[in-house]
Amino acid sequence: MRYISTRGGMAPAAFSDILLGGLAPDGGLTLPEDYPTVTPAELAGWRGLSYPELAFAILQRFADDIPAADLHALIDKTYTVAAFRTEAIAPVTPLADGIWLLGLSNGPTLAFKDIALQLLGNLFEYALLQTGGHLNILGATSGDTGSSAEYAMRGKRGIRVFMLSPHRKMSRFQTAQMFSLQDPNIFNLAVRGVFDDCQDIVKAVSNDTAFKARYSIGTVNSINWARVAAQIVYYFKGWLAVTTHDDQEVSFAVPSGNFGNICAGYIAKRMGLPIRRLILATNENDVLNEFFRTGIYRVRKSEQVAHTSSPSMDISKASNFERFIYDAVGRDPAVVRALWQQLDTQGFFDLSATPYFQTIRQSGFVSGSSTHQDRMATIRRVYQESGIVIDTHTADGVKVGLEHREADLPLICVETALPAKFEESIVEALGHPPERPAGYEDLEDLPQRFEVVDVDVNQIQDYIVRHAD
Repeated sequence: MRYISTRGGMAPAAFSDILLGGLAPDGGLTLPEDYPTVTPAELAGWRGLSYPELAFAILQRFADDIPAADLHALIDKTYTVAAFRTEAIAPVTPLADGIWLLGLSNGPTLAFKDIALQLLGNLFEYALLQTGGHLNILGATSGDTGSSAEYAMRGKRGIRVFMLSPHRKMSRFQTAQMFSLQDPNIFNLAVRGVFDDCQDIVKAVSNDTAFKARYSIGTVNSINWARVAAQIVYYFKGWLAVTTHDDQEVSFAVPSGNFGNICAGYIAKRMGLPIRRLILATNENDVLNEFFRTGIYRVRKSEQVAHTSSPSMDISKASNFERFIYDAVGRDPAVVRALWQQLDTQGFFDLSATPYFQTIRQSGFVSGSSTHQDRMATIRRVYQESGIVIDTHTADGVKVGLEHREADLPLICVETALPAKFEESIVEALGHPPERPAGYEDLEDLPQRFEVVDVDVNQIQDYIVRHAD
């Protein structure tokens, strides 16, 4: 398996060569030269596998330069009952007749991103032990990636984490999860701006090739291919859990901000998983919904990004979107370069009058958006019908999923976080706080360690220089 860049300026490379990086050297995103395919017979043979066994069966196709025994050991080390509080890792629970919840939030930070980042932490440590090197991870978070990455990397040899988050724009629980960590290799920087400002800083530093090389800058955001690859696994797990025959189609409803989660579902579909629809759900920041409805991708300025009750989706620049567009334009890097140049200079691109938009319409994506009141009503409805409490982001997905549901098809709603992370909204919706897993009772009362910084690339680089390994 060889990897290339969406912008065409990188020689094909092995998985281990791109593992520690973020953006490709030419500013694009890495992805496989060709997606591996899975036959119906292989799918049938996977029905009895445990989650670690399924993960190995899929990930060995993407990381074929890691010795099989080593990859197996890393996966087994990652997906444990101790880390995820359930042997199922990604349990599937019925919400109503034909509607299922894919539970992805049992990891240490109670968010779906643990599924990939716990593995990424072990992969990073393994790779650095092979070379004797070190890594300074620079990341941006709208709420969940930060804590998931920090918990995955805390105490890891040769790794330091510099995590940017929008100052005072995460939930109290999310903020406390990150800022209460006292590990000496973890650095939290609260940026006076929105998530897109944080993400722009990460991309600017990643594009400074001299600085990136000198200070061994890597990333754990979903621009890192290994994260997307690890997320592909749970789409197969969800399908295997709710189907009874090997060509049976399902649809997935996925809350979407940065397009990483649903990008993994799209790749699973390209690999041969029988997915009818990928139902993309946004909140009030509906850039992606607008694109799939109209063909126009128009990013918002920082001051136009709404601060909502599903804050992890308060994003207007979906960094993973470039991978999908690369496929949609026939894998032509010149077209991708031109589109992203227009995006940088004019703030939008329009594919509505091009042949590419027909390809996009045939790709299985449908979309919709959700408001605060929609989230409150959906949380109440799900609780009344099933007794299950869902968080605000999952509620966005359920709401839009139900709008696009086909009666004869199983609908799998992808959970993104446990409701404990968004207690204020759950109290508003249900009149009582959600349960917290043991060990999280007084999280917000712990001492917090962070620094507030401006939206300034030079300031962030100076901070890294002073604290880098």
